[in-house]
Amino acid sequence: MRRPFQVTLLVLSGLGLLHASLFTDLSLRFVKEGMRPMLVASGVLLLVLGVAEAWSNQQPDSGEAADSHGHGHGHDHSTVPRIAWLLFLPALSLLFYAPPALGAYTAAREAPKAVTEQRYFEPLPATSPVPLTLTQFTSRVQQDHKRDIRDRSIRMTGFVTPDKGGDGWYLTRIIFTCCAADAQSVKVRIHGAAALPADTWVAVTGTWHPGGTLGTSSAPAALDARTVKKVAKPVNAYTDALPLF
Repeated sequence: MRRPFQVTLLVLSGLGLLHASLFTDLSLRFVKEGMRPMLVASGVLLLVLGVAEAWSNQQPDSGEAADSHGHGHGHDHSTVPRIAWLLFLPALSLLFYAPPALGAYTAAREAPKAVTEQRYFEPLPATSPVPLTLTQFTSRVQQDHKRDIRDRSIRMTGFVTPDKGGDGWYLTRIIFTCCAADAQSVKVRIHGAAALPADTWVAVTGTWHPGGTLGTSSAPAALDARTVKKVAKPVNAYTDALPLF
């Protein structure tokens, strides 16, 4: 490849990474918050390499010196392969068009995240409604043999995922272990409330929807909704966080 192509690609890639991770929150669509410093460092490194390559391009090389004295030709007259220009697309997309965030479309097409086995549960706080994450609610429903969650008012937040069969909807969170490639969803079935448009972020308050045997895997992760309110999408949406209000 010719050096101008290399320089431009390095600089654009570095700027794209810095735009996504340092100047905006776009990187949180693809990786966990903890990986942000590494993306910033990578962007800076690419910019430094691009500047270094541009500077070295201004220095006469041995081929040019040989030409000036009439001793042969050291220039590389090769051209950039056409397919190599496609390398610009990822760099430009980070600057001008970021892929959409994962949401209901993804969650509706994958099985819910398996709940980690838990044997001991702290008593639920006396406050009402009790703020819980979707994972905490599911664990309480299916593993807490004390059944403390029975008849308790619960508040959770997530986004709307319509049921694939068109019957009802789920409160959903998508969780990154590392990045978008390993994303998993946790879902709670909502009863007694009409579904809002897919991907709408909501806060739902209600009580456990009875079914199966509470405290065992036969109990459904489901809620009888009393209120459903629209909320703003959190900045770091790919965690199963507690409600903020």
